[in-house]
Amino acid sequence: MSDMQKTGKETRAGDVLQRMRSDIINCELKPGEKLRFEALRARYDVSFSTLREALSRLTADNLVVAEGQRGFMVAPVSIADLNDLTETRVLIEIEMLRRSMRNGDDAWEAEILSTFHRMDRMQARLGREYYLSEDWTKVHGAFHASLVAACNSPTLVEIRNKLFERAHRYRRISSQFRTKWRKKDVEHKMIADAALARDEERALSLIARHIRETSENVIAHGGHLFAAGAPGEAAE
Repeated sequence: MSDMQKTGKETRAGDVLQRMRSDIINCELKPGEKLRFEALRARYDVSFSTLREALSRLTADNLVVAEGQRGFMVAPVSIADLNDLTETRVLIEIEMLRRSMRNGDDAWEAEILSTFHRMDRMQARLGREYYLSEDWTKVHGAFHASLVAACNSPTLVEIRNKLFERAHRYRRISSQFRTKWRKKDVEHKMIADAALARDEERALSLIARHIRETSENVIAHGGHLFAAGAPGEAAE
């Protein structure tokens, strides 16, 4: 295989991986859904080997579950899993934010201000249903990532990004049942201000409360769709 062919294959595999990841996170592929190779091959127009590689990667990220000889399925959802995920996110986010406030420079501060401004302006333009916008979702993720970007730990960043994606899947499921969302712009401003002021106690308390309250709202609006059992159990 030539270098050009190899590069093209890797690019194709990466593209399919990202498309599948997006479809799972946005619930186009639903929790607990069987992932049948023939259907996936038709959906993504790729070879079985490329699909298997993508599914293996997604299994490592806990977005897909391997069922032994029975194939693969989209990872189920449950209240127990969401609660466990939430508390793990709080631990990781607090540590990363603490490090970032101690290490952050002018560029770190500027990125927080920039992403907050973009998010705030976009939310004002979109109105009450801002949370349904993919563009707002992206800039919201960028804002939260900017807060912890100066932690100086690529390993923590990788872990955090995977947890953030898993949490977003729960938010997407519950969003279809919400009639309104709480005023997150005020919360985001308070978190940004505390981080920029290097007020560790306040910033860490605010980010922990923000993550937990988001999960509580997900359960309040979408909890009837989740199993109450152990992490990994499918909804009844």
